[in-house]
Parts: sequence; C-alpha cells; structure tokens
Amino acid sequence: MAILNCIIGVAFIFLVAFLFSNNKKKINWRTVIIGFIIQFAFAFAALKWSVGKYVLSKIALGVQSVIDYAKEGISFLFGSLANDGSIFAVNVLGVIIFISAVVSVLYYLGIMQFVIKLIGGGLAKLLGTSKLETISSSANIFLGQTEAPLLIKPYVEKLTESELFTVMVGGLASVSGSILVGYSLLGIPIEYLVSASFMSAPAGLIISKIIIPEIKEAKVNEEIEMVKDDSANVVDAASKGAIDGLGLVLNIAAILLAFVALIALVNGVIGMVGGWFGITNLSLQSILGYIFAPVAVIIGVPMKEAVVAGSLIGQKIILNEFVAFTSLSEIMSTLSAKTIAVVTFSLCGFANISSIAILIGGIGGMAPSRKHDIARLGWKAVLGGTLANLLSATIAGLLLTI
Repeated sequence: MAILNCIIGVAFIFLVAFLFSNNKKKINWRTVIIGFIIQFAFAFAALKWSVGKYVLSKIALGVQSVIDYAKEGISFLFGSLANDGSIFAVNVLGVIIFISAVVSVLYYLGIMQFVIKLIGGGLAKLLGTSKLETISSSANIFLGQTEAPLLIKPYVEKLTESELFTVMVGGLASVSGSILVGYSLLGIPIEYLVSASFMSAPAGLIISKIIIPEIKEAKVNEEIEMVKDDSANVVDAASKGAIDGLGLVLNIAAILLAFVALIALVNGVIGMVGGWFGITNLSLQSILGYIFAPVAVIIGVPMKEAVVAGSLIGQKIILNEFVAFTSLSEIMSTLSAKTIAVVTFSLCGFANISSIAILIGGIGGMAPSRKHDIARLGWKAVLGGTLANLLSATIAGLLLTI
C-alpha cells in the first residue's frame, strides 16, 4: 500500500508540473529520470542505508555541538535568560547569528565554494544541466535563496529563461543552513532537515526542467569562477556573517510577531462569522487544513491526520515555513512518526508567496535587466519549489514506511 501511495504521489506531482509546462515537447525526460533516481538515492542513503544513517547521526551530533558553542555566546550576552529554553528570541534566533558567522568564515576560506562546486559539477554531468544553474541549486543546500545566486553573480544577466527559473526554484525548494539549525531548535528532527536539504538540489532541478525546459543553448559554457569573499581576514568574515545573521534574525522576528498576531486577528474574525452560522472552532488553520488535506493524503499522510498536515502545508505556502514549523513543533507529540517525517520534508523550503518579493529584490538586484522576468516567473517558481518539497516528502514517506 505504501509503494502504491508513493507511485500515486510522484505521478500526481509530475502531472501537475507537466500541466504547467510552457513547452511540453521540449522536456528532457532523461534529465528528469536521472534526477529522480539521484533524489531517491540521497533519500535511501540517509534514511535506510546503515552507513548513510551513521553519517547523518554524526552530522546531527556536529550540529548539536555547534549549537552548544553558540550557547556560550548567548549565555555571555543574556545571562540567565539563556537557561530558559522557552524564550524563542534568545535561544533560537541567537543561534542563527552564530551559524551565519560560521558559514561566512567557511565561505571566506573557500571551503564552501569547493564543496558546492564538487556537488554541482557532479550533478551537472549526470543531469546534463548547465554549470551555472546546477552550481546555484547545489549552493542552496547550504545557502539561502538570495545568497546562493551570489556565487554566480557575474553571469546572472546572461542566464537563459530556463536557467533563471531553475535558479529561482532551487532557492525556493530549500532552506539555508542557518535557518535549518533554527528549525532543529524547535524540536524538528535534524536528520530529516539535513536529508531534505540534500534532496532539494535534484528535486528543484528536475521540477524546474519540466515546467520550463531548456530551448536555448547556454550562453556561458566555460569554466565558472565563483565569486570570492572580499573580507580582509577571518575576523572580518566572521563579523560580516554575524551582522548578516542579525539582519536575518530581525526579519524572522518581525515576520513571526506580525504573522502570529495577524493569524490571531483573522481567527477572531473568522470565529465570529462562523458563530453567526452556528459553526464552532472555525479558524484560518482549519480552513487551510481542509483545502490542503487532499495534498497531504496524496503524499502519504494517514487519512486521520490529513487535515492537520494540510493545515501546516497551507500555512507554509500562504504565510511562511517558519510559521508552519513553529505550529508543527507545538503539535508534534500528537502526530504519528510518519506524519512528522512527511510534513517536515514538505515544509523544508522557502516556497511561499512572500518569497516572490525576496527573489525580485535579491536576484533582481544582481541583474536589474532580469527583474521583469523574475516577477513574471515568480508564481510558477513558488509552484515549482512546492512540488519539489512535496516530491521529497513523498519519497521520504515511502522509505520510512517500508
């Protein structure tokens, strides 16, 4: 039954992508099939293979060690407040600042570029995709939707429409490393988050190549020189990373404060209107739950938990993934292990409506002449990123069941 459910889920996701394709005859099915095999292999290695599970457990321990180091800085700054795990702004957002500094140092030392080029080069050869789009998609395993394209900044103006769309979808199908650690501090299993990040690279590539297949020859085929960090030294790099992390934290805090309050306001209005018609317990979450419940069932969530899972998926798309993960953390104890896994994979991406503006401002800032293209492709990119997340969730649900 689990295998049949997975087949139906994968078929549904590919069908939706195919229906929204702008050139169905030009789809390179070799790229799609090989990409899906790679994505499945990533999932199998992480979730079923003993060696892969061992490596993943070590990564999880490494992440926990990094979090512990971050807490030294948090304790120094906030004192006894750091010992109260319930203070979100201190214990979760504070760690994100430290992780951002660490990533910046790795970037300055060239370690990040080396790993990204290694993964991106391998995927490009296997999938037959261009180096530019594949490097950017691979960078999204570690970096955010606007940070990853910085590696190919000199070439963004020259990207074909298909390459540009792939860069956009790659960013929306994944989350940055610093944000990922923030989710883990909410209690979300780090093993699932890391697996989802690696699966997002091939997932984003194959979905984007179905929706907008390549019809032109890449304008840049020579060896790609990734942009290097211009920091004066390691200390300067760490400082810049910390400052960037602070900006990220302030954005997250502002968005969470506003959205949580707005949800309460909307729920108050919806509840009042529902009361006029004798409908009790009506809320934005319940409405989203019923709308997206069929999607949850298709990707492998048990029927009895479909409305709850659908609500979380809906919150991620309509609001953002941090709001959805926060909601998930509050109800995890009531959900089955499979539902937690499937929902975690489906939420692990920046694909939401507000991200369109971020893409326009971020990538559009690197290539002003492409802002119109980015805005035009924005809605399809959100769809592509969402489908990539759902594809990873479907595969994970199968492997964790059999």
